[in-house]
Amino acid sequence: MKKIFTLFCMTILCIYINPIQSLADVAGLKKCQDSPEFTKRLNNSVKKLETRLAKYDPNTPPAIALQKQIERTKLRFDKYAKSGILCGTDGLPHLITDGRWNHAGEFMIPGILFIYITGWIGWVGRGYLQDISKTNKPTEKEIILDVPLALKYSLSGFTWPLAAIKEFTSGKLIASNQDITVSPR
Repeated sequence: MKKIFTLFCMTILCIYINPIQSLADVAGLKKCQDSPEFTKRLNNSVKKLETRLAKYDPNTPPAIALQKQIERTKLRFDKYAKSGILCGTDGLPHLITDGRWNHAGEFMIPGILFIYITGWIGWVGRGYLQDISKTNKPTEKEIILDVPLALKYSLSGFTWPLAAIKEFTSGKLIASNQDITVSPR
């Protein structure tokens, strides 16, 4: 058992310290910097912009804007090439969501941020609705927002995961069975 645990820990440590390189084992994808289709897409994008640029005199506002757009396009493609993202046969970057830690930045981190932000919005809305339900005209405060009260909840909502755990452990988060209405069948 100790040998298996040691082997497991060494494997995890090796993956964490020296992540497996993204190779073509993922649906036939290859690194964008090595993809001829990716390079072709970059060249076509720049060529289209340069064709439009040729129609304008230098130092005119449209020419300057197009020159900046060409620079931004080259910079964007350079960032994709250097980041190690994988490209398909279409020359476009693809996100890998298979759970490997070397692809965590492509999907898991934005996914966790999405869950956090949506949880924040939900928690703040829940708190606001619970608070206004105790007033004498709750429907009116749903339609016409009580801005100071809403701001109070919005500013305190960033700790929503901790508050949710606290309410769950205290029993306030989940309603009891007798409080839940059941429609007749």
